[in-house]
Amino acid sequence: MLNDRLEALKDYPFQRLRELLAGVAPPAGLAPITMSIGEPNHPFPGFVGEILAKHLPEYGKYPPILGTPEYRQAAVNWLGRRYKLPAGLLDAEKHVVALSGTKEGLFMMAQAVVPTRKGGGTPIVAMPDPFYQVYAGAGVLAGAELLLLPARRENNFMPDYTGLTPSQLDRMAAFYLCTPSNPQGTVADLDYLTGLLALARKHDFVLILDECYAEIYSDKPPSGGLEAAMQLDGRLDNLVCFHSLSKRSSVPGLRIGFVAGDPKVIAAFGRVRNYGGPTIPFPILHAGTALWNEDSHAEANRDLYRRKFAMAERLLGNRLGFYKPAGGFFLWLDAGDSEKAARKLYAEAAVTVLPGAYLAKADDGTIGKPYLRVALVNDLATTEQALTRIRDTLG
Repeated sequence: MLNDRLEALKDYPFQRLRELLAGVAPPAGLAPITMSIGEPNHPFPGFVGEILAKHLPEYGKYPPILGTPEYRQAAVNWLGRRYKLPAGLLDAEKHVVALSGTKEGLFMMAQAVVPTRKGGGTPIVAMPDPFYQVYAGAGVLAGAELLLLPARRENNFMPDYTGLTPSQLDRMAAFYLCTPSNPQGTVADLDYLTGLLALARKHDFVLILDECYAEIYSDKPPSGGLEAAMQLDGRLDNLVCFHSLSKRSSVPGLRIGFVAGDPKVIAAFGRVRNYGGPTIPFPILHAGTALWNEDSHAEANRDLYRRKFAMAERLLGNRLGFYKPAGGFFLWLDAGDSEKAARKLYAEAAVTVLPGAYLAKADDGTIGKPYLRVALVNDLATTEQALTRIRDTLG
């Protein structure tokens, strides 16, 4: 009666965390602090509420499934500013589709690009290990074989695609990559991205870049897939890039983002979305348009994360394998045994973090098991309190 492919998927990480902490009581009188989920808690721009209120009556209308022309054009304009793209490269009608958050788009993209057979066998969907679990769910439920590429400290937590075999490449349908990465916060440089995109074109698979943390970085802006396309030849073939306002603008509850790239892939994805994609209400599309058109709030947001990473560096120093990530808002701390450390933190310090073992497939003791993912999404005072508790409990 049920889809037997579900058997290949583990329980979602947060369900596993609830089971791990079941029956564990935090210390009485100590306020719990949640750092397990990447939910930005920064203040969002005041104009968002004003726009939603102004357009409230439009909740009574069916919105277009692919987003309004104004929203898609705002996405094109932002991509041009952010990645210094030549004018006219992107057409809002052909190259962009609005999303109800990038999660649903990342999942549904596999339905558009994974064929029944490829290279004489079952198609392959590749991704780093550890990984955002949606990638695995997308590949498995599209009927693909998963290929997990280790992302360890010694390779800057980026998967090494140079060792892929001809057989694997011929069967490859899609390659998911998050940069800046979740959970480690490392960044794929332009050479890495151009090499991977060239490989995608040579073997005709789709490079799916999850760039939702692209506006949160410590020093220089991370390179992006569209820049890699410009570096190669200016074509968008075999490339799609996902972006979200949840992280950039601290509006996770709005559930709005977009995907941009290869017009053939975008058209196929639009067909899939017509069948199963959620529409985005007009008031939210108006707010999203304004957010992509305004950059100063994103700069302030980024500065706040920088202050928290400086705080983490000061409080943790060389403890727990600390390093300051190049992008994103997670710490990836080496605690030896992530499940044991997570239980200890909750029981003794009332801090909830996510075991890295829940974000990885391989269980060889090095991929995810030693690590804790710590989301620096709370305000400065709460973050300092939580990091102090982590240091005093585990450090």
